[in-house]
Amino acid sequence: MAAASKLTPKPDVLVSFRSVDKSYDGVSKAISSLDLDIFEGEFLTLLGPSGSGKTSTLMMLAGFEVPTAGQILFKGKELDTLPPHRRNFGVVFQDYALFPHMTVEQNLGYPLRFRPISGIEKRKRIEDCLAMLQLTQFRRRYPRQLSGGQQQRVALGRALIFSPHLVLMDEPLGALDRQLREHMQIEIKHLHQQLGITVVSVTHDQGEALTMSDRIAVFNDGALQQIGKPHELYENPTNLFVARFIGDSNFLEGQVSAIHDRHCTVRCVDGSSIAATRVNCGPVGSPVVVGIRPERVRVAQVSMVGVEWNRLDGLVLEQVYLGDALRIRCRVVGSDEFVMKVPAGATTTMPQVGDRLPLAWSRSHSRAFAAAGNLSPEPE
Repeated sequence: MAAASKLTPKPDVLVSFRSVDKSYDGVSKAISSLDLDIFEGEFLTLLGPSGSGKTSTLMMLAGFEVPTAGQILFKGKELDTLPPHRRNFGVVFQDYALFPHMTVEQNLGYPLRFRPISGIEKRKRIEDCLAMLQLTQFRRRYPRQLSGGQQQRVALGRALIFSPHLVLMDEPLGALDRQLREHMQIEIKHLHQQLGITVVSVTHDQGEALTMSDRIAVFNDGALQQIGKPHELYENPTNLFVARFIGDSNFLEGQVSAIHDRHCTVRCVDGSSIAATRVNCGPVGSPVVVGIRPERVRVAQVSMVGVEWNRLDGLVLEQVYLGDALRIRCRVVGSDEFVMKVPAGATTTMPQVGDRLPLAWSRSHSRAFAAAGNLSPEPE
């Protein structure tokens, strides 16, 4: 008898948003019909531009805002009426909100004042937290005597020290410079993996979201556009907004001229044709936008023929050496913003401005979206 196949167990749902609306003026909605599950132990990032609804979602979860309609459940129980201080959630704000008159260890120990634990246990937690965050030698310093990264770690430690059910972070790295921000992304990611805590973070920085998250929820205009693992959102965006917001892409406009199962042929504005995977485009004659990631484009080879490959000529307008890659901007089908990204060392010939290059990419790496970006994804 064959052995039963092992199934990956489904993660436990910690928090559920059910048909949640939020309006601040009774007319327009900051959040509309939000359905969202947050799994125990995951790092979930709420990502989107300013005004997209991500911060309103976090504030409702924290208890600082109340839903206009719908429910928020914690382990199946209604959370809406529970005040913030009774939710046992740790919160890290962008400005850290450290007490300037308290030392590092006093800031860390502050949340423990309000919890029924012994003095010995409080001291142990503070010592363990200082060691975990590599702050032991700074224990008697005040916030003004710390670097931005050190202050950020104190704020994170203060949110973790009382063993919260959930840690909420509102743009936690927004005040740091780029190099330190990238370093802290990895530190927080490692800390999350080490502790196994559940984290919900808000950011508008897609690079930060891709680096730190187990899953990303993309918001726009108060609506959840797509949720999934970082590579799923990057490789398979379900609408034009997500394709534009996550990573860099080239976009070519045209109309659907033929449909072939999961693919379609698109006639571009100059009359040339390209093939793409259908995502949410309409029938023949519908306006579409085809997205192609710059790293998927390459100089065409003789072997790149047939329906699988798209081939178009490009006029080199700019080439920029980035260290790890060469960024080549071309004019393609009337667009001056078509970019090819080639890994450093992948070519011995450096294209020059004015050169004409035969460009190619696979149709499986093209995505055809409704031009308005408002159609539903097509069924599998």
